[in-house]
Amino acid sequence: MSETLLVSIYVFVLATFVGVEVISKVPPLLHTPLMSGSNAISGITLVGSLIAAGEGHASVSVYLGMTAVIFATINVVGGFLVTDRMLEMFKQDDSKKKGAKS
Repeated sequence: MSETLLVSIYVFVLATFVGVEVISKVPPLLHTPLMSGSNAISGITLVGSLIAAGEGHASVSVYLGMTAVIFATINVVGGFLVTDRMLEMFKQDDSKKKGAKS
C-alpha cells in the first residue's frame, strides 16, 4: 500500500473514534442545535463533493464524486426536515393560545 493511502485510512479511523466519542457525550437538550450545526457541516460536504465530481480526472473520481453529491444532498435535506419537525413539536396551536387568553 502506498503511504498516502495508509495515512488516509489512519485519519479516517481516528475521525470515526473521535466522532463517536463526541456524539455520545451530547446531552438530549442540545440535540436540536447540534442537528442544525451538523446540517451546516453537511452543506460544506456537499460543496466539497461537487468539487470532487467536477474535477473529472478519472471516471472513478467522477462516479465517487457523484455518489458523494447524492448522499450529501440526502443528508442535508433529511437533516433539515428532521430539525423542522422537531421544532414544530415545540410550537403551540393557535386554538390553545386563543382558549388560554379568553
